[in-house]
Formats: sequence, structure tokens, C-alpha cells
Amino acid sequence: MNTIIQAIVFLPLIGFLIAGLFGTSIGAKASEYVTSGFMIIVAVLSWIVFFDVAIGETEMIKVTVMRWVQSGSFDAEWAFRVDTLTAVMFVVVNTVSCLVHIYSIGYMHHDANRPRFFAYLSLFTFAMLMLVTSDNLLQMFFGWEGVGLASYLLIGFWYKKPSATAAAMKAFIVNRVGDFGFALGIFGVFVLFGSISFETIFATAATYLPAEGAHEGGEAVITLFGMHLDKAHAVTAICLLLFMGAMGKSAQFLLHTWLPDAMEGPTPVSALIHAATMVTAGVFLVARMSPLFELSHTALMVVTVVGAITAFFAATVGLVQNDIKRVIAYSTCSQLGYMFVALGTGAYGAGIFHLFTHAFFKALLFLCAGSVIHAVDGEQDMRYMGGLRKHIKWTFAMMMVGTLAITGVGIPFSGIGLAGFISKDIIIESAYAAHSPVAGFAFTLLVIAACFTSFYSWRLIFMTFYGKPRASHEVMHHVHESPMVMLVPLFILGIGAVFAGMVFEGRFFGHEYAEFWQGALFTGPENEILEHFHHVPALVALSPFIAMILGFVTAWYMYIRSPETPKYLANQHRGLYQFLLNKWYFDELYDFLFVRPAKRIGTFLWKEGDGRVIDGYGPNGIAARVMDVTDRVVRLQTGYLYHYAFVMLIGIAALVTWMMLGSSF
Repeated sequence: MNTIIQAIVFLPLIGFLIAGLFGTSIGAKASEYVTSGFMIIVAVLSWIVFFDVAIGETEMIKVTVMRWVQSGSFDAEWAFRVDTLTAVMFVVVNTVSCLVHIYSIGYMHHDANRPRFFAYLSLFTFAMLMLVTSDNLLQMFFGWEGVGLASYLLIGFWYKKPSATAAAMKAFIVNRVGDFGFALGIFGVFVLFGSISFETIFATAATYLPAEGAHEGGEAVITLFGMHLDKAHAVTAICLLLFMGAMGKSAQFLLHTWLPDAMEGPTPVSALIHAATMVTAGVFLVARMSPLFELSHTALMVVTVVGAITAFFAATVGLVQNDIKRVIAYSTCSQLGYMFVALGTGAYGAGIFHLFTHAFFKALLFLCAGSVIHAVDGEQDMRYMGGLRKHIKWTFAMMMVGTLAITGVGIPFSGIGLAGFISKDIIIESAYAAHSPVAGFAFTLLVIAACFTSFYSWRLIFMTFYGKPRASHEVMHHVHESPMVMLVPLFILGIGAVFAGMVFEGRFFGHEYAEFWQGALFTGPENEILEHFHHVPALVALSPFIAMILGFVTAWYMYIRSPETPKYLANQHRGLYQFLLNKWYFDELYDFLFVRPAKRIGTFLWKEGDGRVIDGYGPNGIAARVMDVTDRVVRLQTGYLYHYAFVMLIGIAALVTWMMLGSSF
């Protein structure tokens, strides 16, 4: 098993090195086949590990690679920690990455830089695997920054396109804000627990606070931003700092602005980022550190509130977007909010279950969107589509499966339904059943978001595949179905979108919860939500289904029955429409508050500080003085003989005078 785990982690790295260093030598086809072949092997091995560790009897496996950093009391080794949580992430990351690699063979067929693209995909996968297999916070931070780097390279893959490079920079910079908090959180964990190893942190956290509660005062154990904090408040501060990192990576409210712009990269990149890698890193971090977060009810409430607001906010923006990829991007942002609500209310298994099912239907939706874009000659605006279902039947069928999954179609009270029906309903019911003071707030926003999700998802279907074609005659004449190398990944993801919820519900958040997770998530006595969420009122259990039906009917009426209604409403409520269309004006607000002042400060320091002061009085100033002196000396070189004779005569006179005066003394 140790060899299998090492192969899972290092094969993508080997693929990256081969395609990255030798891609031009071996050619694009070889680069595609090598990287994709390695990923097929890795995906198969990941399922083997999943059935052995998560489903089977094997407990947590630790594979030590080498000693890494050792300085004084600080000791961090490079090791792979594989428990049920890691095994689940193996399946999510490597299955989606494998299918994205295969899909990209067809999608990127005409791109001249395919070796570089496939190298970046494999690097992205390796960095995410380093993150999910980490045995300590330093190794997690290495993978954390690795996925940030890889996302920058992939979002800006078409670097000659200004919007792509701007989006890559935006993603990188916004994530640095969150990463600053994550780094401070790691420092704080080391100060409190004397270690960054998960094993030590979790063992110490179990008895770190007094048994009577975390709210009693005590001696200050850490000073943060000038505040002297006792144990309880220190744990809260550190959890909030760790969550700040999660907010950046998982695009939560306030640090969400990079995610929609990430659509500038190739569509397979969007599928990989949104379904399996970067945005799931924050959810994984909070789930991994669940024993620590359970010590701070304040931190859990913050996670819940931020997640609920994110789910609602992103859903409202998705209502009016016209770019097919941006609609799906905002749905990702919203679904991540659901996951954080689950984590914040203590339903850790439900949060990871939704991450697991979401990976299948979100990757399916993005790759179907790529197939649509491929069919209509690169067009992404849904206003210029329509009537495509008869031309690209397989893509339409798979897009329908993904939409049924994300909107939560199923039979209430039966346990029968598509993936999103099972996992999303569990989160909504858990939010209602939780004892958190903000549980009612979260439940309300999640139900509203479920209605909005259904509306904008069906709006996408109706605008893209139904009605009269709105594309030009030339585009419609060339509309064609994608090749099988792009369709086969859609079929596989479609199977997951249909069955993943029903097959794994009992293990992730049901009667087999404790046996399945084997301590990988917090399962202490405070986590009573498992016992309560099955006993919520019938109306609560039905609320997501009612919301889904309401969203579907509204979308059908506005885009099939009465297509003129959306234009009428947009004109009648111009202010609200512009507010949502411009994403609550967060980009404009951040541009005013941060970007422009930063540019002004940078320009001042450049012009005045660097140009006038440093260069003026430093290298440039000294050079100017030397030039002045040499200019004056040069003027003495006239070229006239009588000038030189005159200077020589003056020199001889000065020399004689000096000798006479010297001899008189």
C-alpha cells in the first residue's frame, strides 16, 4: 500500500517533468498520452486506496518520505497521511483530473502549446495531492501555495490575451490575502501546541481547554496584534486565521472576486479548479482541523455565517449572468457556501459528502459547457445560443443530468435522487437541526439559495438548448457534436452525478458514519447533529424540494412560456438588475478602496522615492556630477598649440614660484 500511495502522489509530478522539460522534443501527442496515461493509473489506484482505507478495515496509513525541516523544537517531516478524508480527496482529485486530462486531448486539439498545458495540469494535480496527503501544516502550506501557483499558470495560459493575464494576477493576489492569515494561523498553532504535526495538534487539542468550558478566563498564552489572549480566545483567533486562508482558496464572501474571472483560462481548467482542486482546499482545511475548530464555538459561527452569506450572494449574482461559464462559476461559489455551513454547524461529514458529490456534477457541467462552446465556435454568451439540443444531443443529455443533480431532483423521504438532492438536502436539514445561534439564519439563506440555484440552472438550459437559434447562420451551419474523447468523460461523470449520493449517503453521513470516517473527522459527544437531523419537521425536509420546483417553474415561465418577461422585469427594476449584473459592485468597490490607492502610492514611491530621491542622489546623481566635472575638463582640450604653450608657461611659473618660496623657508 505504501508503494501505491507514493505512486499516486509522484506520477503526476513525473508527468509534469516529462511534458514540461521534454514536451517540445517528444511532441504534443506524446505529452498528452504520457500525462493522461499516468493520470489513468493514478485514478485507478486512488479508488483502490479508497476501498481499502475508507470502505475496508485498514486504518490511517503514514508513509514517511524523508526528514524535511528540523530546527530546535521545530520538527517537520515529509510524510503522507492517508486516512478516510485523504482517501475521499484522492478519489475526487484524481478522478476529475484524469477525466479533464482526457477531455483536454480533444478540447485543446488545435492549440500549439499543448505540452505546456498538460504539464501545468499535472503540476496542479501534484500540488493538490501534496496538500491532501499532508501530515503537518507546513507540508499543507507547500501544497496550498503550489495549487496557487498552478492556478496562476493555467488561468493565464493564453498569456497573450490581456484579460487572461489580468485574471491570473487577480487570482494570485486575492489568494495572497487569505494565505497571509493562513500563515499567521500556522505560527499560532506552533506557539500554542509546540508542533505543527496533526497527530500532536489533535492529541493536545482534546484536553487543551478546561472541561467546564472554553469561556473561562485564564493566563495569556499568546499575544496577537497587541492583544493578550488566554487559551480559549487564542484558539478562536487561530481558527479564524486558518479560516481566512480557507476563504481565499474557496472563494468565500469578500475574498470571492477572483473565482468568476478565472473563467478566462481554458474550460478544462475551470472544471479542474471548480470541481476538484483549488476551491476544495479551503473546505479540506477546515474539515482536517475540525478537532481544533470544535474548541471554538465563535469560530464555527463565523464559518456558518460566511458560508450562508456566500451561498446566497453567489446565487443572486448567478440569476442574471449571460456567460455560460460564469453562471456555473457562481454556482460553484454558492455550493461552497453550503459546504462551509455544514462544517460550521458541526456536520463535517455532510460538508465533505457535498464536496464529493459536487465534484462529479460540477465537473460535468463545466465540461458540457466546454462542449457547447466547442460546438458554437467559441461563443460563451447564452444570448447568442438557443435551439442547440437537436444538434448536440449527447452534450444536451449530459448537461441535463448535471442540472438535475445540482438543482436537487429526487423523491422526498425516499432516499432516491440524484447526487445534489441527497447531499444538499442533508446540509439544509443539518443547518435547521444544529444548536448554533445562527442555524436559523443559515437555514433560511440556504433554502433561498436553493430556489435561486434551480432558477439559474434551468435558465441556462432553456437559453442554451431551447427556443429559436440566436446564433448566426454560419455558426449554426457548423454546429457539431464533440468527439468521443470529449464525450466519454462526460458519461463517466454523469454516472457519478446520478449515483454518488444514493450509494455513499450512509457512509458519509448516516448509520455508518463512525466506522467510515475512523476519526478522520471530529466525532466527539458535541457532534449530536447526526442524531437530530433525521427528526426535522416534514416541511423543513421538503423545503429544498419546494424551492427547486419553484425555481424550475419560474425559469420555465420566463424563458419558455413568456420570453419577453425577463426584459420587462430588467427594465422595470433597472437598479436591482444592474446591481446583480455587476456582482454587487465588489470589483468597483475594491478598485476604489485598494487598487487605485495602491497604484497611487506605488506611482509616488516610483516617481518621487525611487526616481527623485534614490536615483537623484544616488547612482544618477553621482553620475551627473562626474559628467559635469568631465565636461569642464573636456573644455580645456581646445586643440590650439598656443593654448597648451600658455598652460605650460603658467605651470612652469607656478613651479618656479613654489621652489623659490620653498627655498626661502
